[in-house]
Amino acid sequence: MSRTNFDQLLEAGCHFGHLKRKWNPAMAPYIFMERNGIHIIDLHKTVAKIDEAADALKQIAKSGKKILFVATKKQAKDVVAEKAASINMPYVIERWPGGMLTNFPTIRKAVKKMASIDKLMSDGTFSNLSKREILQISRQRAKLEKNLGSIADLTRLPSAVFVIDVMKEHIAVKEANRLGIPVFGVVDTNSDPKDIDFMIPANDDAKDSIEVILNACCAAIAEGLEERKAEKADEKAAQAQEEEAADAKPRARKARKEAAPVAEAPAAEEAEAEAPAAEEAPAAE
Repeated sequence: MSRTNFDQLLEAGCHFGHLKRKWNPAMAPYIFMERNGIHIIDLHKTVAKIDEAADALKQIAKSGKKILFVATKKQAKDVVAEKAASINMPYVIERWPGGMLTNFPTIRKAVKKMASIDKLMSDGTFSNLSKREILQISRQRAKLEKNLGSIADLTRLPSAVFVIDVMKEHIAVKEANRLGIPVFGVVDTNSDPKDIDFMIPANDDAKDSIEVILNACCAAIAEGLEERKAEKADEKAAQAQEEEAADAKPRARKARKEAAPVAEAPAAEEAEAEAPAAEEAPAAE
């Protein structure tokens, strides 16, 4: 079953490409026709590519790994922040911090600095500082929050990067390529899909177009997370049963041991009672 359909994408305007003179020939297989000097994207191919990307994203989420969403253009920012937050995935919607992937430890240090400032605020150290120092630290905290707040939970490199507008986010794509991290991207007719592992040919400028694609992909990720949760619950139940069975064996053994001496006792008494009778027999002769 498809996660989207032709009509849905058509309504959202996913088929509008760029002007003919701005096109990238590498996108030729995904262009259906040209109308009024604008390239029209073949939505049948878009539907297939969304399904392909969604299935791959679902598997990544199911294995408990993180997917980093990247969209710094105005039309995509809010949609990406909302969708990524709803499935608890990290995202970058302000300026891409150069080296975020290739120099990940440095970025982590900045995130840790944010945590240490929070600690200062909560343990009362702040009250001993001057107004000027408090202002400086608060500004620093606000700047860090703006740029890195959405990736505070990203403790290690993401397992995939989802990009809106691969031309604008070319640095993110390059860094992911260098580290061998798979890239999912919404690719318009003016972009080169060469470095994108899972490309979705569609209009990357319209908010509706971005939203309809993200809805399908985020729904797949949510499914993957649910399946992971269900599997974990099943594993826990199975483990509990095994532990119960393992505990039951020693209990049964103990019960058998306790029952055994009781059964042996009367037998021993009978043997003792027979012994004197046997000794008295010669005396009667």
